[in-house]
Amino acid sequence: MEETIFEKIKHINEYGNEYWSARELYKILEYTEYGKFLPIIKKAEISCETAKWSIDDHFSHVSEMVEIWSWAKRKIDNVYLSRFACYLIIQNADSSKETVALWQSYFAIQTRKQEVNEQLIEDSKRKHLRNEMKKHNIDLAEAAKNAWVIEPIEYAVFQNFGYKWLYDWFDNKWIHAKKWLKKSQKILDHMWSEELAANLFRATQAEAKLKRENIQWKHNANNAHFEVWKEVRETIKKLWGTMPEDLPASDSIKKAENRIKNSDESNILE
Repeated sequence: MEETIFEKIKHINEYGNEYWSARELYKILEYTEYGKFLPIIKKAEISCETAKWSIDDHFSHVSEMVEIWSWAKRKIDNVYLSRFACYLIIQNADSSKETVALWQSYFAIQTRKQEVNEQLIEDSKRKHLRNEMKKHNIDLAEAAKNAWVIEPIEYAVFQNFGYKWLYDWFDNKWIHAKKWLKKSQKILDHMWSEELAANLFRATQAEAKLKRENIQWKHNANNAHFEVWKEVRETIKKLWGTMPEDLPASDSIKKAENRIKNSDESNILE
């Protein structure tokens, strides 16, 4: 089934948003009467509400004037549908109809493609941010060293000062336990892009603060790192974001890199 069959009846409103007409969609799905199609729309709306999506955002009930003769018009009811609404309608339609079954298969394939694409976008973000974290952690360690945070144990304490504030006063060991990570697993290797971005911002700002204020001695460096983490956490709160300790762990960054690699190789083969 060609994608253009569905895309052909797509409309664009004055705001640039796409929508489909229920009165056109029911014909494509080979329903003989619009009235027989209305219960399917109702089922789709219930599915939308059950999934905790706003019905009004995806199903817009309207009245239209249509021409019945060259000299006469009458008002009819219609429903403007989002792409998601079309998907729900097709999932709730009569699958014994061959056309409906074909469209259900089509949307299943498109949904899977979208899932894979979104996964690859997230994987690419994680890969980029993780690489940036490696670079800036080196720079931060150098800045800390210049502030006389020299011994490895001192640097570990310096890092924990940051973690304790960002992660609600819990240290590295607790974060491992909270995210169900093994001791050998690096926390940064199991962060989604949102959490990595917060950590990258922390690393760059902590490094900049140490340099800008020419901070000396480990006590002052620790407090500076603490202050940066505090500001990052407060910013997340103000934006109503999920707090870092409540974000789930992802799979390993190595798996993300392998998915990207396999996708690249697949595209080359195609």
